[in-house]
Amino acid sequence: MMRSSKEAKNIQIMSYQITSAILGLLLASIILWLIRRDLLHSHHALWWILIALMVMLLGIFPKMIDWLATILGVHYPPTLLFILGIGMILVKVISIDLHQSDIERKMRRLAQRLAILEQEQANK
Repeated sequence: MMRSSKEAKNIQIMSYQITSAILGLLLASIILWLIRRDLLHSHHALWWILIALMVMLLGIFPKMIDWLATILGVHYPPTLLFILGIGMILVKVISIDLHQSDIERKMRRLAQRLAILEQEQANK
């Protein structure tokens, strides 16, 4: 039995939607497992859960990116995915740098306090 071109295209789209939804659920499951094992701090996990949710939503509703591209005036919707992805990566990198700077500042202050305490202990 021969399938029409339209039926084949619908099956291909459904396959893409199912695959994206499964990937999103798998990513969310892995993130929750990492949180339970205390390997991922909840502050960072929120970011990754958001990514998993977006993958699932865009997989289940692929026309959402077309709608968003139309609203934002992007003529080729897949370009919007790359722009959003690069933007999210930049935000994550800045967030990591801020966190790293905060840790370095706290470690420097802790080392200074330790040096002061050691000096006071030596003077007694």
